[in-house]
Amino acid sequence: MEAVTHSSFANESPHLSPRDNERLEYLGDAVLQLITAEYLYKHHPGASEGELTQTRSSMVNTNTLADLAEQLDLGSYLYLGKGIARGGGRSLKSLLANAFEALLGAVFLDAGYDAAYHYYLNRYRSLPEPAQDENFKGRLQQVAQERFGQTPVYDSEGARVGSKREYTSVVFAGAEPLGTGHGATKQEAEQEAARAALESLVGALKPATAVKPPRSRARRGSRQPRRTAKTEPALTEPVPAEPAPESPVPLSVLPSDDAAPQIAEPPPSRQFGGLE
Repeated sequence: MEAVTHSSFANESPHLSPRDNERLEYLGDAVLQLITAEYLYKHHPGASEGELTQTRSSMVNTNTLADLAEQLDLGSYLYLGKGIARGGGRSLKSLLANAFEALLGAVFLDAGYDAAYHYYLNRYRSLPEPAQDENFKGRLQQVAQERFGQTPVYDSEGARVGSKREYTSVVFAGAEPLGTGHGATKQEAEQEAARAALESLVGALKPATAVKPPRSRARRGSRQPRRTAKTEPALTEPVPAEPAPESPVPLSVLPSDDAAPQIAEPPPSRQFGGLE
């Protein structure tokens, strides 16, 4: 129950659930960073540090984790305070992402690192296409230098909202503000401010599309001569199909298969068994 208990519910109903999922979220975040770092290090030996970091970002960003939580219908199992529940908290991306990290932390405590490793990667591979974590700050810097000849400057402040801090950031290029953003961290707020600035400067932004791994296609065997009234059917044996050489899988997408065994999942339960 702890893994799916939001702090708002624990504060309102301490007699039912005295502990929220923030500690498990903290643990799950650390486990997730190790899982993705280990996987990429082993499976992409030729990648640079920057490439590994960028790929890991797309695997663990809020949008990706929220998609994984939606796969599990995790929002329906969350214990929320009355205010957050009425305000649509069950579909809030940041809340769903935090809940998935808490769930992963509970899997780690109950079943160990290997189980958490395969649990996350199996879920991630099943996504239609990985969510992208675009570097809006980098794009804004290029646009601002081209248009204004200046580097963007961010003015960020944090304020406590309930048990967590929320940050607001305003980005400037000169004296004029270009955009404002909000987020759970200073970095998220600055990215949102950069996104807003880009939308005002260059119009609507098109989301980046994830490249899917290429499929290997077998070559067809040699065609047999057609039968005609004047020729006898060829007696040559058909040539067996030969697999085409595999194309390298882009870093932004995980391979579709792994030697890791698939873990059978129990049917969803609103109590989540021992995942506490």
